[in-house]
Amino acid sequence: MKKVVIADHHPITRKGIAALLDGTNEYLIVGKVSRGHELLQCLERERPDILILELDIPEMNGFHALRSIRNEFPNTRVVIFSSHPEEIYAMRSIKSGAAGYIPKTSSKEIFLQAIKRISSGSIFLNEKIEQAYNNKSNTDNTIVGRYKKLSAREVEVLNLLSNGKRNKDIASLLEINEKTVSTYKTRLLKKLNVSSLAEMINQARMFQFS
Repeated sequence: MKKVVIADHHPITRKGIAALLDGTNEYLIVGKVSRGHELLQCLERERPDILILELDIPEMNGFHALRSIRNEFPNTRVVIFSSHPEEIYAMRSIKSGAAGYIPKTSSKEIFLQAIKRISSGSIFLNEKIEQAYNNKSNTDNTIVGRYKKLSAREVEVLNLLSNGKRNKDIASLLEINEKTVSTYKTRLLKKLNVSSLAEMINQARMFQFS
């Protein structure tokens, strides 16, 4: 049986995932956590095969934390289970080391299919999203198109800015210097075709980056 840890700050979500997986007799739930420090302790103790992770749990820093987990626990396959917009976050998650992205709007059949595929060593993405990214045009200048072109690190910086973090805070969290943060902000303004930080943050919040 595959050992699974579930990390989500909603208790009903944790219980629901556990119930779904228990019903298959293929997975052993070895941890259910709601905060970043609990997750790291659990991963260190259990060394699970699969981590089902909501990026927004307290004490976690999104994609940066995801990359850190992948580096520290390379044998654990990470599945992002999130309510963030799939067309923006799915490929960012994969690029940051996740083995799959499952939206919280998925049916239980899709969820179990995804976990089974990931547990066997494959990558899971919604078929429509995968095709959209494979076929996307570099000339797509819609708002969604511009967000799709952001790198994983740019999305991280944007997410932190949207949550009111200052340059100094972002530099500390991402382990980069403040000048680099300023460079990312300038790049984001240009890529998202906005003229001010306030406009960029308001637009980001429309896409649930906050």
